[in-house]
Amino acid sequence: MGKKLEARFLTGPTMGHVWRMALSGTAGITFVFLVDVVNLFWISQIGDTSLVAAMGFAFAIQFFSVSFGIGFMIATMALVSRSIGEGRIGLAKEQAVSCMLMSVFLQCFIAIVFILFIDELVALNGASGQTASLTSRYLLISLFSLPVMAIGMTGSAILRANGDAVRAMTVTLASGAVCMFTDPILIYWLDLRLDGAAISVWIFRFVMALVALYYLTRSYNLLARPSINSIRQTVKPFLNLAIPAIFTQLSIPFGNFVLTAVMAGFGDSAVAAWAVINRLTAFSFGGIFALSTSIGGIFGQNYGALKYSRIKTTFRDSLMFCFLYTLIIWAILAISSIKISELFMLDNEGTSLVRIFTQIGIAGFFFTGMSLVTTAAFNNLGKPFWGTAINWFREGVITLPVAIFFSSVFFAPGVIFAQAFVACITGSFSVVLGFWFISRLKVDRLS
Repeated sequence: MGKKLEARFLTGPTMGHVWRMALSGTAGITFVFLVDVVNLFWISQIGDTSLVAAMGFAFAIQFFSVSFGIGFMIATMALVSRSIGEGRIGLAKEQAVSCMLMSVFLQCFIAIVFILFIDELVALNGASGQTASLTSRYLLISLFSLPVMAIGMTGSAILRANGDAVRAMTVTLASGAVCMFTDPILIYWLDLRLDGAAISVWIFRFVMALVALYYLTRSYNLLARPSINSIRQTVKPFLNLAIPAIFTQLSIPFGNFVLTAVMAGFGDSAVAAWAVINRLTAFSFGGIFALSTSIGGIFGQNYGALKYSRIKTTFRDSLMFCFLYTLIIWAILAISSIKISELFMLDNEGTSLVRIFTQIGIAGFFFTGMSLVTTAAFNNLGKPFWGTAINWFREGVITLPVAIFFSSVFFAPGVIFAQAFVACITGSFSVVLGFWFISRLKVDRLS
């Protein structure tokens, strides 16, 4: 007998909901990124800079493919949470199944497109020679697992839409634990090197899908056979939310893609350090990334129930979480920068870049959090265009010229300075726009 879907976010302190969802999401997403960090660690122990650089180039491209999945996850969470908030539980179940099926189908198509143009994407990102070949091989193996990933990600989104943070967290924790065990065996002891790292991606996503399906069937009985009519009725609202959310999410890897290409001009050593910085960013600031995807359920349920004051306090409390979280992580990484460089066997140039990032570049992440929280509000409150516009202005318009200018003055460290500077500008603007938008929700809905 499955548990009943219920609107858990309509009562109680919003700060409590924000912290509970953020911290549980942090545990889950941090473990996801920890798997990637461990992959990079074992690859670095081989002592070949080209392998570490290949992981750096692969990360920039792989980020694109994962961003589609995040967009589908956001759309799923928004639809299901709104229906739960409105008390339409039957509709929420139909939407849950339909969204998962559409996500799987679309990820199949995306995987095919990426595989067909993989060499061009790798070359466009600045990789060349042996490093380019290694990057392409790694991606060709891992990209086939995208449809499997879709099951795990949408399954986790459905659990979060209902406020079940614990089970959503367990989806990634369980799969990550399995992958952490197999990583050194595949990469190092069996000497599969990059092939082993790519296989570990498969293992992680497969286990994540199995755990998500287990909870959705055993805990909430959500996976009954869907009707053609329910899928047809879900397609339009799903795509209306997913497409702008995808475009929003794609802006982040696009910006990383641009910065990686600029960093590539300073050689494999700089790209290897950039690979470490990217993994460090993803792992350390998993809390902020998790917050932006977790609070969608809180926004959605209260929007469906017409509780506008709780939406405003959720927005405020989320910004407070970003500020406190960034301060804590900044302090930890600033103290640990030398040890991190030693762990990944970076040379003097790489060590210098990591130190600059941990002592200066991190400051920009509070402002990045502002943008992500504002985007989550727009996505889940019916105005996804604004989140898309903000993020693409940041990553698609000003990132490249600022990075070129800063790198011409400060060389490789300029890429880090540019990233932080752009985040400060766009984050400050987005939070002002977010408060204005939320203050007008009731007026706009009545009109």
